[in-house]
Amino acid sequence: MRVHAVRPILNVSDVRASIDWFEQLGWKSTFVWEEERDDEPGFGGVGSGGAEIYLCRNAQGSRGTRVPAFPFDDSTGGVWMSWFLERVDDVDALHARAVELGYDVSMEPTDEPWGVREFHLRHPDGHTFRIGCHKAR
Repeated sequence: MRVHAVRPILNVSDVRASIDWFEQLGWKSTFVWEEERDDEPGFGGVGSGGAEIYLCRNAQGSRGTRVPAFPFDDSTGGVWMSWFLERVDDVDALHARAVELGYDVSMEPTDEPWGVREFHLRHPDGHTFRIGCHKAR
């Protein structure tokens, strides 16, 4: 068996607002699916490079609550996901952009002992993204 791709599905309260949130960070909308009976999109996607994340309104998965980034509490729900960037400088640039936008940064950029520089960013629906890059050795 060989897996071609993995596309996580995030439970969100508003697909359009979530797409806008991601686009402000440089992601692109890949699709939006609207049911005929509903004015609000029920499903959509965003992509960056070879990565794609699906967004599902009020279904498929759970949403998180506001808790400190560490220690992790399994009862909080929501998804934790790592985004690996190409360069360490990209981590700091994306962090600066998130701060400029007033996004919820739950951990400032940190050089971790396992050789990664990362920061944590929380989506409005409680999902946490660990955004980092392997540091040169």
